[in-house]
Amino acid sequence: MKILPNPFRALVIGSSGTIGSAFVELLKNNPSCSGVVGIHRGSEFPLDYQDPTSIERCASALASTGPFQLIINAIGVLHNQDWMPEKKLDDLNAEQLMELLKINTIGPALSIRYFSKLLDPQHSIMVTLSAKVGSIEDNRLGGWYSYRASKAALNMLIKTASIELTRTKPKAALIAMHPGTVNSRLSKPFRGEQIGRPAQDAVADMFRVIENLQIEDSGSFLSYSGEKLPW
Repeated sequence: MKILPNPFRALVIGSSGTIGSAFVELLKNNPSCSGVVGIHRGSEFPLDYQDPTSIERCASALASTGPFQLIINAIGVLHNQDWMPEKKLDDLNAEQLMELLKINTIGPALSIRYFSKLLDPQHSIMVTLSAKVGSIEDNRLGGWYSYRASKAALNMLIKTASIELTRTKPKAALIAMHPGTVNSRLSKPFRGEQIGRPAQDAVADMFRVIENLQIEDSGSFLSYSGEKLPW
């Protein structure tokens, strides 16, 4: 039995980014979605992973607007103006590793802690965007140490939290999802404009997977195509 009810209410974390804003647009135009709330660093209740305390504050501020049947976390970072993904071991440095763990692992983990309280206990899904390069088993090229490690750690946290939710909210599902290569600021330096697809297409693919999820899928690492990815 599919989890997502009709109608449903949605919350998008990171709604100012390329993928997050595309999700908001898709949900606004979906007749089954009765309302969508987007949050980011500049929203009414700001959420900033550089300030972990903002995560609990934001979730608490939105508690009265819940419950939500769908929560999507689209926040993530691959590079910034100071550094790019490491090509070799000699490029590995503490500052970059800690920064990616803060944004790609700690922030999403704390978001699961606080925002899972806003999930509808009767039927709900929380999707956190991960990345296929976070798969340990699938790693055949090496490199990208910090990004790979931050996503692998995120996957473990999602899997662990999903086990706890089977006891506390057995009708809620936690999912790690790989969006594929999307034409965005994140992918642009890596031929994203050539090999990536528009964000609207990516979120449409992901939503097709989301609306067909069943409770047995909780704790899974899925691709935008619905393929189950190896941890």
